[in-house]
Amino acid sequence: MFALPGMFCFFAVVIIPFLYGVYLTFTDWDGVSSEKNFIWFENFKGVIRDGEFWTSLLLTFKYVILVVVLVNVIAFVIAYLLTRGMKGQNFFRAGFFTPNLIGGIVLGYIWQFVFSRVFVSIGESTGWGLFEASWLSDPDLAFAALVLVTVWQLSGYMILIYVAGFMGLSDDVMEAASIDGASGWMKMRKIVLPLMMSSITICLFLTLSKAFMVYDVNLSLTSGGPYGTTQMAAMHVYEKAFTSRQFGVGQAEALILFIVVACISGLQVYLTKKQEVEA
Repeated sequence: MFALPGMFCFFAVVIIPFLYGVYLTFTDWDGVSSEKNFIWFENFKGVIRDGEFWTSLLLTFKYVILVVVLVNVIAFVIAYLLTRGMKGQNFFRAGFFTPNLIGGIVLGYIWQFVFSRVFVSIGESTGWGLFEASWLSDPDLAFAALVLVTVWQLSGYMILIYVAGFMGLSDDVMEAASIDGASGWMKMRKIVLPLMMSSITICLFLTLSKAFMVYDVNLSLTSGGPYGTTQMAAMHVYEKAFTSRQFGVGQAEALILFIVVACISGLQVYLTKKQEVEA
């Protein structure tokens, strides 16, 4: 009885819409009409012919690799420093977490102002070529800007998870390693990293899922521009379904994206779980 309300909401908001979406992949529904005619696998054939979808998916893979690596390396290093007893570490933990409280849409517009106005003003006053024009007008720099904003937002949340992991390390194990003559790097590689694998598993899973499904920051920061060079897979799916009115094809692309994310995330959890140890 206690679990029933939560289970009802989960089925109503997640499971039933998902199954309905799978059903729509086999229809020609345009998102508006009351008629839904079965066309079976024609939508999936349309996905295969949609070169823009595969381009956006490859770009998303590039984006995910950069975000996952940068977020976890930065968060791990900062969390390590914030658990060494430095002055004001609680203040810094709260400060690093703050960007995660800002919604993606608002965050994108804030950074759009920074890249288009603040950075340009710095470039005009200093003569630095990197800041002379808005990053969002250059395809390569716009992609870098999207990665930068995402890393800035997600790192704070991952820092808290890594901090919790570091605080859970046994002092007895670390002291025993020091007595045995283990160096700092040896303790990090042989003791800290294996004991932190549970935190690493969680952080990798969260960053993978968030990076693959990025939409809000992509929309408000670059809107897929310039010239569609920063359009991620989730944005392309939305445009296909709701702008082009090809709801069946868009839903088929969403299903493929879901399968890709589920497989990669599941494989990541399986591989990292195997590396977990207990003190």
